[in-house]
Amino acid sequence: MITKNNIKIKFKKVHPDAIIPTYAKEGDAAMDLYAAECMKDKYGNHVYLTGIAVEIPPGFVGLLFPRSSVSKTSLSLANSVGVVDSGYRGEIMLKYRFVGGGNDLYGSDDRVGQLMIIPYPKIELIEVDELSNTDRGDGGFGSTGT
Repeated sequence: MITKNNIKIKFKKVHPDAIIPTYAKEGDAAMDLYAAECMKDKYGNHVYLTGIAVEIPPGFVGLLFPRSSVSKTSLSLANSVGVVDSGYRGEIMLKYRFVGGGNDLYGSDDRVGQLMIIPYPKIELIEVDELSNTDRGDGGFGSTGT
């Protein structure tokens, strides 16, 4: 159910030790996600299970980001930004690569990432022979300065 500034999202705990996602401060855009369990995948990545599954409504998407405090660890979110589509009903997981340095990993009950749920437009692509001109044009990486 959507109201003016509030969207109600159904969730369920799929792990007995799951902690319900929370906003740390009033006005925060994303909810903190907590580790219920950690395991390693076959590639050596650290997979943090949140123990939470959500029902994102059609027309919305969940985006998974690392918290800014990830810079204090030796971890990097493996897929940069995770996408949770509205049809997904499984457990939310964050996969981190160990990038060296210290042994700073997340433990159970630690905040391991953030979930932001936002609306998105449905895009209809229209094939054309030419695109409009801009100052930047087709300048790629680094073309606007350092």
